[in-house]
Amino acid sequence: MRLGATIPNFTAETTQGRIKFYDWLGDSWAVLFSHPADFTPVCTTELGRIAVHDHEFKKRGVKVIAHSCDKLRSHTDWVNDIKSYCLDIPGDFPYPIIGDEKRELAVLLDMIDEDSKDNEEAALTVRALYIIGPDKKLKLSMQYPASTGRNVDEILRVIDSLQLTTRLKVVATPANWTPGTKVMILPHVKDEDLPKLFPKGVEKKGVEKISMPSGITYVRTTTDY
Repeated sequence: MRLGATIPNFTAETTQGRIKFYDWLGDSWAVLFSHPADFTPVCTTELGRIAVHDHEFKKRGVKVIAHSCDKLRSHTDWVNDIKSYCLDIPGDFPYPIIGDEKRELAVLLDMIDEDSKDNEEAALTVRALYIIGPDKKLKLSMQYPASTGRNVDEILRVIDSLQLTTRLKVVATPANWTPGTKVMILPHVKDEDLPKLFPKGVEKKGVEKISMPSGITYVRTTTDY
């Protein structure tokens, strides 16, 4: 799955009923993530923490859906363990989990590692996570091995970056960026257009221009977004 690829309109059985992906997604953003197996320790922490932060995803207009190559009944039973482990999950488990025991969706979405891709009996999904835009295209991909759990704060951070840069189109977020800190103005933006594009940045705080030994001015930052 390359960035910019269109996610296929798959049909799947989930713990919240049968879905057709495009109908389920609507005009929202989405996080679709796989885990290697139910009733495993690291996966329990991941699905639990994402459930705890469900309000943060909703605040950003992002739907969440999980996936593994287990049966739906297994998912349903496991959810009770997750809720017992993460006592701060409010109410019902907030997002659906796809059952994919034939591994068809895992193969379609390229969620199986190279060593296991040809082993139909033992192949499990890696910790793949796809952030999908309202246009059904893949905006960001993260893939972790089974041994390493994901960081929910990082997932939310990159969603904030993607939504910001989609909205403004003339900025990018630098290393270690967090909401409220400086963003980078793209090099093609002309200096004379800055007051119109960033009125608060120019009038109140100024767009910072950083000189480089090369003499090329390409690092410009602003907090006006």
